[in-house]
Amino acid sequence: MLNDFLSIFGSVDFYVAVIRMTTPLLLAAMGGLVAERAGLVTFGMEGMMLMGTLGGVIGSHLTGSVWGGLLLAIIFSMFIGLAYAVMAVTVGAHQIVTCVALNMGTLGLTSVLFGLVFGGGKDAVVQEVVKVASLNTFKVPILGDIPVIGPIFFNHYPLVYLAFLMVPAIWFLLYRTTWGLKIRAVGEHPHAADTVGINVVQTRYITLLLAGALAGLAGAFLSIGVLNTWQENMTTGRGFIAYTAIVFGKWQPVGVFLGALLFGLADALQLRMQTMNINVPYQAMVAFPYIVTLIALVLFVGKASWPAASGMPFKREGK
Repeated sequence: MLNDFLSIFGSVDFYVAVIRMTTPLLLAAMGGLVAERAGLVTFGMEGMMLMGTLGGVIGSHLTGSVWGGLLLAIIFSMFIGLAYAVMAVTVGAHQIVTCVALNMGTLGLTSVLFGLVFGGGKDAVVQEVVKVASLNTFKVPILGDIPVIGPIFFNHYPLVYLAFLMVPAIWFLLYRTTWGLKIRAVGEHPHAADTVGINVVQTRYITLLLAGALAGLAGAFLSIGVLNTWQENMTTGRGFIAYTAIVFGKWQPVGVFLGALLFGLADALQLRMQTMNINVPYQAMVAFPYIVTLIALVLFVGKASWPAASGMPFKREGK
């Protein structure tokens, strides 16, 4: 049994799975990180990702193209991001309560929309599995042919490369651009930012739309990349794990990347462990990544220092 377990870590396929399991978490977490640094709680990424999974399938079905699926996934998730922005930024509603409402609402909305598109009506029950055009892998020339390293890092879906490239891109955005400075200022001291001419409301809207776009791609990766179909609640909490990766990484791009990688490793490991005939209920295996999430938060995060204005609504003085 021990030898079988250790053999997992000697398999190239295992590390390929780790990279792919990390991808949706990393895409969502990078977008959520930008909005978090602007002072917004992104606990609603689960709902954004879920809308992305459905948008990917519907778009791919209607257009016959995976690119149409990716586009509609982005639009669907940005719509949820926009709805959240209206409530949290314009109305000033409690952000965590709004996120919970959006997560619950999208769970029902996706099922209804799926039935309308594929089941013939709102009261129809879809019995058959819907298959649509899906993503294809892209092997990087020359690099993809390197033994061991090539299959692990350079033979993946395009969204995998995008997810990992987003880490330096978001770091550069936040710490080497004027707009990144504005985002951080809005997240720390929105009233001070407002006094120097930074449009706090506009900045927060844009960051939420960006978070929605990347969460949509994360959801589409699951539906038209990994499974090539749609299932109810198919994100199964990955949006929450992406949020946890942000907290684990202490709102720093590299730390968020390491958190997403840890949880992706745990997810890939539980899939391999299910094939080992271990006398443990499979439900315990499925719960393994979430257990790792809790342990990581307790043991390694320490005192988290989120943006000072996180979760606080902004109203201009005198209004």
